[in-house]
Amino acid sequence: MPPLEYENLNYEVKDGKAYITLNRPEKLNALSSALQEEISHAMWEADNDTRVHVAILQGAGRAFCAGYDLTPAPADTNETYAEIYRSRVSFEDDAWRLEQAQRQRMAIWDMHKPVIGRIHGYCLAGGTDLVLLCDIIIAADDTVIGFPPVRAMGTPPAHMWLYHVGPQWAKRMLLTGDSITGADAAKIGLVLQAVPYDDLDTVVEELADKMAMIDVDLLASQKRIVNLGLEMQGARTLQRLAAENDARAHLAPSVKEFGKISRDQGLKAALEWRDTKFGDGRATPDYQARKEEQAVRAKAARA
Repeated sequence: MPPLEYENLNYEVKDGKAYITLNRPEKLNALSSALQEEISHAMWEADNDTRVHVAILQGAGRAFCAGYDLTPAPADTNETYAEIYRSRVSFEDDAWRLEQAQRQRMAIWDMHKPVIGRIHGYCLAGGTDLVLLCDIIIAADDTVIGFPPVRAMGTPPAHMWLYHVGPQWAKRMLLTGDSITGADAAKIGLVLQAVPYDDLDTVVEELADKMAMIDVDLLASQKRIVNLGLEMQGARTLQRLAAENDARAHLAPSVKEFGKISRDQGLKAALEWRDTKFGDGRATPDYQARKEEQAVRAKAARA
């Protein structure tokens, strides 16, 4: 695959590592269609580059990725295009589009070389669809991780939650849309390790440097045997089912209501309608205990 001039990400190769950096910081690296295409291309470019042993997927600015870009697309004035190609009018069209995006994401899973996900700030919705396909995830301990769209917009069109944390925590996250900190995510196995943000680069680099010293053929063998084991447990089939279930979920009345509010009052109003009633939306008892302790300390300081 020939090199590409990327518009939405930065791609750099150095010391055996490919740095793939989502670069829409003004949008908190929200995933547009163009960015998703570029991520897939960059992953295969890294896999094909004999200088690269490991890829690092990260985000520029204040967040790894705050989700899918929900900015309404301009009306398509090309009538021929609209007549020939699929829209999202029917269930089948919706499922087809979701599977198309899934094939792009699965480059992370299918490429032979390992991918480290480096996350900070926000890793929400589409951000989790990306990073949970990585081989290892290192998080800043204050990263906010979750899939709030399950409250009124659909289901994750990728589903690695079950394989990372088991059925109960997967349900705890996806039946509420609550989020979790990087520190608490490490405790339940959603990420491998959480560290203070100031230490994040050092920890990721140390891990990547170790991989860069190992023969690529050996790295590929280790990655692929684990992923094939997960496929024997149904992981790839479950991704297809996740996309189809998201299309099914898009038929729910609350999804239509969210869309109506977004069209009539704007996206901000729709997100407030979706999320405000859930409070701070944090999932873990540890977080709630820390919050109560902080409140007690603040009250004592004011006394």
